[in-house]
Amino acid sequence: MKTKILMLPLAILLSVILIMTPFVAGCSQEEDGGTLKIGSMTPATGPVADKGLAGRHGLEDAIKYINTELGGVRGHPIELVYRDSGYDASKVVTIVKEFMDEGCLMFTTHSSTEMSYAMGIANDAGFPGMATYASPIIYRPPRHIYGQAPDYGDDWTAFATYYMKNIWKGYGKPKMALLLLNNPTGKGAKDGATAMADKLGIELLTPEEHASTTISEMEALTRVKAKNPDVIFISSTPAPTAVILRNIRDLQMSNITIGLGHASLTKALVDLAGADVAEGTYGVVSTAAWTDNVPGLAKAKDYCQQYNPQDSGNTDYLSTWTTALIAAQILQHAVDNVGYDKLAKGDAEAWSAIEQNGIQKLSGYDVQGLQGPVRYTVGDNRLDKLLRVCKVTNGQIMPITDWTEAPLIKYEEFSWFGAK
Repeated sequence: MKTKILMLPLAILLSVILIMTPFVAGCSQEEDGGTLKIGSMTPATGPVADKGLAGRHGLEDAIKYINTELGGVRGHPIELVYRDSGYDASKVVTIVKEFMDEGCLMFTTHSSTEMSYAMGIANDAGFPGMATYASPIIYRPPRHIYGQAPDYGDDWTAFATYYMKNIWKGYGKPKMALLLLNNPTGKGAKDGATAMADKLGIELLTPEEHASTTISEMEALTRVKAKNPDVIFISSTPAPTAVILRNIRDLQMSNITIGLGHASLTKALVDLAGADVAEGTYGVVSTAAWTDNVPGLAKAKDYCQQYNPQDSGNTDYLSTWTTALIAAQILQHAVDNVGYDKLAKGDAEAWSAIEQNGIQKLSGYDVQGLQGPVRYTVGDNRLDKLLRVCKVTNGQIMPITDWTEAPLIKYEEFSWFGAK
């Protein structure tokens, strides 16, 4: 009798196990919504925090939107592994190692400078990366690093082309001064100018470099003024650009056309310089304006207002929101093409799958109208080629041209490319 009593609970337990086995066996990582990890960094502190903090918010809010309202990627939530780089080279290398060790499938950087620090270790490992803001040096020649949008060399070419067609009315070659941040943001514009100035008929003056922490460029601008330039092009970030614009006003150089690269031309610049100082300045952008009538703006505005209202109107928020959308599309292609299980480990095999079956399968995703369509073209790691020229008018950054395609420049074919 005692044996029968002992056997009864055992029989019940076995029955429960048999009933539950199909459910347990069926709960693979794919079906229970296993996550897809991406690593992202922005310089949320340090000398360009005016860009990096809004960039962080754009990423985080967009991932929240993708997971909450879109159901993640084919049912898999995106797990954002975020790090603040502080715009510090030593931190960036450590961060990339962390991304790889934590099983991230790819990584993004907000700035070209961050990517210039990251690209060595990432390329060697075959770990795919995408920069929100790009400079030619990060992907020429092409390896495992990509640019979400046109680069700083493309900025210069787009502005210079517009200037020659629509502003320059003089004889001979106009003289252009370059005021450049002393990192890939400035170097990229210099590369574009060096490659294309002769073709466009522009005389380049000796470039002047500045630091991200500059508080005065009066000495450099006094040298520039003595050379009587017709046009000045600034490739920098908002804070130093604001300093330069105020110095230009103080030196009464009002008769000179001023153009900016897209890292400078943000709401933060207008706020820092003052609307009166920024008024009439031209620049190039690769992201939709907050005033545009495009499908993706409604959600970006909603989330910005709900979670980070201080970033409303900020181009850096919108540009990294767009970064997250593109990353999600890359992940979706990879899941569709190779399945979740091949990605789940986040190892070198998964990185290769992301690059070959995700990034390189992009073929015209419209990014909800927030920038030009993204597509991969063999030999060109710029995923978007479209730019437009804007002008600061009544304190607002207003588009004055349609989107135009930036031509591919194979910088590695120039002997001077990459020289310090």
